[in-house]
Amino acid sequence: MRAKGVYATEIDVTVPFFDVDSMEVVWHGHYVKYLEVARCALLDELGHNYVRMKETGYAWPIIDLQLRYARPARFGQTLVVRAELVEWRNRLKIHYTLSDAATGERLTRASTIQVAVRLADGEMLLVSPAVFVDDVERHLASSFPRSTGPTP
Repeated sequence: MRAKGVYATEIDVTVPFFDVDSMEVVWHGHYVKYLEVARCALLDELGHNYVRMKETGYAWPIIDLQLRYARPARFGQTLVVRAELVEWRNRLKIHYTLSDAATGERLTRASTIQVAVRLADGEMLLVSPAVFVDDVERHLASSFPRSTGPTP
């Protein structure tokens, strides 16, 4: 069973012509681009986007990507891409759901895992840097003020 995220954001994407093949179906590789747009929106909301990552001295490469296609997305279709924060203390794990905006039908599920790499020496860390954890948990605390907050 898929873990439920503790914080989520959604974006809309209207499938452009240049993302589809001759059958007007989104080419499978373009889904990764839609995930990236949703991930950037989520990281912006959490207060630790890619600019902040670089400023704090870390890169966060994707080390694992999984996609499960249930139904094709098509030219002109508006998709809702939901990105959910699942883990952040040892690695950054995000789950995604791509759905048809008009019907709510799920088209694709995905997940990404990213790890912190120190820019100064290229060393991969086994835990997330404190500055990242602090930014995320500060945002979560402000989003859930009456609870002790979610756990990763």
